[in-house]
Parts: sequence; C-alpha cells; structure tokens
Amino acid sequence: MADSVSPHAGFDQYANVPRDLIDALNAARWPVVVGHVGPDVDALGAMLALARAMPAPESAVTFAKPPGAAKLRFLLELADCRVADDEQLRRADVLAVLDTATTKRVNVPGDWDAIADKLVVNIDHHISNTDFGRINWVVDNASSTCELIYRLISAAGWPLDKTSASLLFAGIYTDTCGFSLPSASAETFETVAALLRAGADIEKIGLQLGRSRAPHEFELIRIVYRNTQLAGDGQIAYSTLTLDEIRAAGCTPADIDEQVSIPRSLSGIRIAMLLSEMEPGLVRINLRGEDGTPVLPLAEALGGGGHTCAAGVRVRGTMNQVRQRILNETRRYLGQLQAGECA
Repeated sequence: MADSVSPHAGFDQYANVPRDLIDALNAARWPVVVGHVGPDVDALGAMLALARAMPAPESAVTFAKPPGAAKLRFLLELADCRVADDEQLRRADVLAVLDTATTKRVNVPGDWDAIADKLVVNIDHHISNTDFGRINWVVDNASSTCELIYRLISAAGWPLDKTSASLLFAGIYTDTCGFSLPSASAETFETVAALLRAGADIEKIGLQLGRSRAPHEFELIRIVYRNTQLAGDGQIAYSTLTLDEIRAAGCTPADIDEQVSIPRSLSGIRIAMLLSEMEPGLVRINLRGEDGTPVLPLAEALGGGGHTCAAGVRVRGTMNQVRQRILNETRRYLGQLQAGECA
C-alpha cells in the first residue's frame, strides 16, 4: 500500500512538488535512480540529472539492461555519474524510479521483485502510470520527466549546473519533438528558459541528437524510408524493419526509436507506426497519433501503454502476422473513432 499516492496532477498542481517526495530524497543515504528498460533521452536525462543533484554522496544510476542506442552514450559521458552495481542496488534505502509507467518496465536485475520492499518514489509523465510507488508524482500532461526533475531540483533547492541543465534540456527537446507537440506548454518554455540561464549547451545537444548520425544509422533510415507505406485510405502510415534488415544496416534493435518520425511525416495521416523485429517472433510497434488522434487505447488493447498520442507495444508473432494484425486493429479502431466523431 502506498504511503502517499496523489492523483495524476495537472499543471495547476505540478509546480507544487510533493513535500514528502523532497523529504524522502533529502533523507536518503544510499539512493539509486532507475528508469525503464531501454531508456530514451528523457529517461536518461532525468535519471542522470537527478543523481547529480541529490545531496547524498552515494547517489547512483543503475543500467541493468542496455541503456538504449549507442548514439545516446554521450549523455552518460557528459554526466559522469556512478553506475550502481548489484551491491549498491541491494543496500539502497530509496529507489527513485523515473519515466516508467508500470512495474514490469522497471530496469533492474530481477525486475520488480528485487525492489518491491524498498521505499520507491515514482516520478513520471505517462498517463498510463499505475502509481506503483510509496510516493507518486505523476503529471500526465507534463512535456517530459526531465521537466518534472527540473521542478523537483528547483523546489528542493539543490544545485543545477551546466551539465545537469544540458541533460534536462535534451530530454525536454526530444520528448516534445523539438517543441512541436501540444505537450510543450508555456510552463515547458519557462523551464527551458531557466535551463538556458543555467548554462544548458543547446548547440552540443542539438549536434549530438540531430546532426551526428553514423553511417549505419543513416543506412537504417534509408531502409525505413524504403519500407514506408500507406494504408487505411491514407489514414495510416507505417514502416517495417526486420531483424535481418536491422543487422544488415550494422545496427541493433536498441537503435530503434525515433525513426517512427519518417512515416509520421506524411501529410494527411492520423496514425503512424513503426514495426521493428526485436528478436525472432517479437515485434515492437511504435505508435504516433496526428491531428489529435489518440493511440493509447489502441496500444492498451494490445497490451502496451504510453501517452495519449505516443504509445507502444510488443507483440508476439512473425513480422507478417503482426503487421496484418496491427493494420486490421488500426483500421477497426479508426472506424470506431470516425463513427464517434460523426455521432
């Protein structure tokens, strides 16, 4: 049972960081910060900035499973944080779980059972978050977890240096697609202004995230473009990447993430999808909604989760089987939406 469970907050609440959250992190002697499996820029930026800011000298970040694409490793080098080993994780008195909607996605060895008896604080912006912590701060209309970590650092009075400001900027920038999504609010821009005043190096972050593609990453993008197709009378744009194609490009499944922006770039669509084979018989589906189209219900119906207009799911089956299933489900779902809109 949670000691403190708040309802998912709106912007009228989220400037008020829970006092018990600050108190728990201030009192921690051996805190460890964790995120979700295959952390993205928002998760990494939030984890590293929080670990750097907390007062406990033993604060550490754990990466029990691969920390995502190789192109994101510059964040680890920039932060220069400790990486928790099994002993640090075992003795941790507080676990800060960031940007993670459910217990099955927590990135620790042994999964949730390994930390279930610890004081877990849960900081996130996914609308599908299950409030699994003893202390929960979930703001489902915040732009990013990095924005929340900035608010936390400010409210707690912890130091924010140029490096941490850069890490937080990176997460906000990527999770808002360059400030182009509705989640980029006035509060988001106020946060970014504060990060810039704190010395965030936006040129370095922009270079690393947008203008530093390795040849193998560029080849992967070429394949995504080649495989992009339209379906559902032009309302669905999707692309596919088989495991063989990923490997032939010199990449791994960990390099798959923002490439869904390629089918998403087609005009007039309502849903964009990227289907990528993670291992034989397992396909990851990245879903994005355009023009206000929610994709979370579609993801949840298949066992996934995420945000209202950006969600994902992993489905068992061959690429052909999963592609046919997801296209049928998406056509049906869009038909239901259209019927509701016309009612």
